[in-house]
Amino acid sequence: MNERDNGERIRREVMGDAFVDRALNNATEFSQPLQDFVNQNAWGSVWARDGLSRQTRSLITLATLTALKCPQELKGHVRGALNNGCTVEEIREALLHCAVYAGVPAAIDAFRAAQEVIDDYVPKA
Repeated sequence: MNERDNGERIRREVMGDAFVDRALNNATEFSQPLQDFVNQNAWGSVWARDGLSRQTRSLITLATLTALKCPQELKGHVRGALNNGCTVEEIREALLHCAVYAGVPAAIDAFRAAQEVIDDYVPKA
C-alpha cells in the first residue's frame, strides 16, 4: 500500500468515514491536490510513524491547532482524539495547558470548539 492510500486508511480510522468522505467529495479540481497532500504526508507519513501513540499525536495536534487559532479544524481533531481513546479530561487539560503558552483567547476559542464536539460526540460502533 502506498503512502497516500495508507494515509487515507489512517485518516478514516482517526477522523471517521463521514469526515473523510465529506472532505474528499467536496474537493474540487483546484483543491484535490491538497487532499492528496494531506493523505500522503500528514496521514500516510507522519501519523503512520512509530514512536508516538495516536492519543499523543491527537493531543499534540489539538495543542498546535489551538496555538494557530484554528477552531474549525480543531473540531474535527477533537472527534479524532476521542476516536483515538483520549478522554475528555485529557483534552481539557491539553487545551488548558495551551492557555499558558498560546494565550487565553486562543484557548477560549479552542474550548468552545471542543465543547461543541464533546456535547454531540457519539463513539464509533
